[in-house]
Amino acid sequence: MKLRSLLYVPASSERFISRAHERSADAIILDLEDSVVEADKDGARKNLADAVASVGRNGARVFVRINSEPERRHLDAEAACRAGAFGLFIPKAHEVEDFWALDELLERVERQAGRNAIRFVPLIETPASMLAATPLARFERVLGLACGGEDMALALGAQPLPEVLHLPKLLVHYTAKAEGKLSFGLLRSIADYSDIAGIEAAAAEARRHGFDGATCVHPAVVPVLNAAFSPSAEEIAWAERVVAAAAETGQGAFSLDGKMIDAPVIARARAVLAKR
Repeated sequence: MKLRSLLYVPASSERFISRAHERSADAIILDLEDSVVEADKDGARKNLADAVASVGRNGARVFVRINSEPERRHLDAEAACRAGAFGLFIPKAHEVEDFWALDELLERVERQAGRNAIRFVPLIETPASMLAATPLARFERVLGLACGGEDMALALGAQPLPEVLHLPKLLVHYTAKAEGKLSFGLLRSIADYSDIAGIEAAAAEARRHGFDGATCVHPAVVPVLNAAFSPSAEEIAWAERVVAAAAETGQGAFSLDGKMIDAPVIARARAVLAKR
């Protein structure tokens, strides 16, 4: 599944919703949480059916970021499921028991609607949840993990600088990969969307670490993420040569361009070609 760019769109803004399908993002995250003021949250939820259809009309996967408060969490999740959203971004994720209750609710809704299981992306936003994320990652509905940089910095009493967020974001990334799940994020905050050069460098760094994609809050960042999390022409050419040489030699290990090629390198080459 290709999810290089995941664009947040306020679920209360008709102006942003109406053009979201034009942004070339692999996924749109309709946000019911931080970008929606309290007075508009219920109305945004009620409009999810129209919003999901609108932002997904060009084929983007559609997620909904639900609210973390107990009185809204289940209402948001049920509305997103009935609206046809592909998945939920779940903020302040901490206790796997919260997922059990959501799962029970959603199974009933999915049976009624005759739809596939909605997927979860837990947002790890506190030191406690970062250190206890493995049960969340193992939950069957979980597609991947992401670390909320601004909230993590707040919980740490720190500034959301790259040197502060580097370790917690990597720890969440390692947890996701240990459980075979996707990992989304940059090793910095996504709030400074105008720093395109910085985002380009951060996206390239994240890909080197094995992140699958990243979220963003401005459409100008989408092409940067799409490019950064896609293999370059040079990488594809290298991968094709490695796979071809492996087939030609029929050996488990061989030399190519003065470098040893063995099973892990061949597997990495095949993974590159799978992401074209």
